[in-house]
Amino acid sequence: MSRISNKDTILVNNHKHLTRHWAQAVLHLHDDKATVRAVDVVSVHVGTTTRVQLAVDHDSHHVARRWFVKLPSRNWKARLFTALPRLLQTEVRFYQQMAKHIPLNIPTCLAARSKWGRGAILVLDDITEQGGRAGTAGDTLDIQQAYTTVEQLARFHAGFWCDTTLPHRYPWVAGSVRQLEDLFGSALAVPLMRCGLRKAGSLIPDELHEPALNYARNRKKVMAFLNDAPQTVTHHDCHPGNLFWREDGSVGFLDWQLVRLGEGIGDLAYLLTTTLTPEVRRRHEADLLAYYAETVCSQGITGLSDDIMTRYRVHCCYTFEAMVITLAIGGMMELTSNFELIRRTSIAVKDLNCFAALPLAPR
Repeated sequence: MSRISNKDTILVNNHKHLTRHWAQAVLHLHDDKATVRAVDVVSVHVGTTTRVQLAVDHDSHHVARRWFVKLPSRNWKARLFTALPRLLQTEVRFYQQMAKHIPLNIPTCLAARSKWGRGAILVLDDITEQGGRAGTAGDTLDIQQAYTTVEQLARFHAGFWCDTTLPHRYPWVAGSVRQLEDLFGSALAVPLMRCGLRKAGSLIPDELHEPALNYARNRKKVMAFLNDAPQTVTHHDCHPGNLFWREDGSVGFLDWQLVRLGEGIGDLAYLLTTTLTPEVRRRHEADLLAYYAETVCSQGITGLSDDIMTRYRVHCCYTFEAMVITLAIGGMMELTSNFELIRRTSIAVKDLNCFAALPLAPR
């Protein structure tokens, strides 16, 4: 069989086009003598992207036989809200340029392609083939898993702490696309917050409604405040569905569509408020924050905020917003899980009086 050299063969936008011919083009990137015998679609899940699990029968000895493919979402609302900030394209760039420098467990990339006007595609090895277990958005971490994940985030953040070359090496983590995303989010913040609060109903206490809307009205100012801190590379979407677990108990990180420069404590706020039950979070929150700070400092980092709890509280506001906006848009997360994460983040924001930590005048 002659080698397939046309890279555009890999770039498709519909899971029905994940054929044997397509899989052969992917396989030839890693083994030009191997042959694909058959491709079977195991599952298709539609959220912020269309996620497809494939069983690929081939004769290569060093390429996985279960593949995980991400395509543009088939849900029109999710596709609309992810297309402008080019979220899938960002993840493609992450795997093309940055992944090899990330000191975390992440899937092996088999192919990553994007082209203006034609979309993007990401092909990863399926973590289940190596005994991994992907989390779901409604999962709850036990305290040992929480410490394990916090330690990994701290070491990851420390590796890029205040690296002034990052915007030049990876302009897509802080450049015009991210600025456009913030502008787009701020323009729609109030109507989406209103819609999300209505859909959430009694899950969000009435006393949080006006502070949440005040946050949305001032979102541009809030984003500037959140970014006024030492910068590092952040995952920016550390909910339980974006984690995976290996048999040895180690944790890995999925879904890098929102990767960007930001304050590391933001990842911690996202993690603890979405992955822990309110009871466990209340009991261990302060210790986990201290452990994060200790681990960052052990890597030779200075400049971590002395008032880490205040910075944590303000970032909890963003996590709350993210869960409410996800509900408002619809089709981006399984509804039961979305409701549970809204419940957890609402309790955290209320417990910690998080909106009061923002530099906003009350309305």
